[in-house]
Amino acid sequence: MPIKFKPSQKTFVKGRGTRIEHFYIKNTSTKELIEYINKGQKPKVKQKCRNELDRRGVNLVWVPVTSD
Repeated sequence: MPIKFKPSQKTFVKGRGTRIEHFYIKNTSTKELIEYINKGQKPKVKQKCRNELDRRGVNLVWVPVTSD
């Protein structure tokens, strides 16, 4: 199974039935992964994001937060 970014979501559309939407990390945009690393709460998911960005060849530059 591919790695999930967030849990799957089941929606119901009248006349069409149920639709299951999966949120795989490989389908998530680079911008969204970087935003989650910066403001995310769960360390396990943040590590998944870092691993995916490394797989894509994106280099992260860590900058210390200043209190200005």
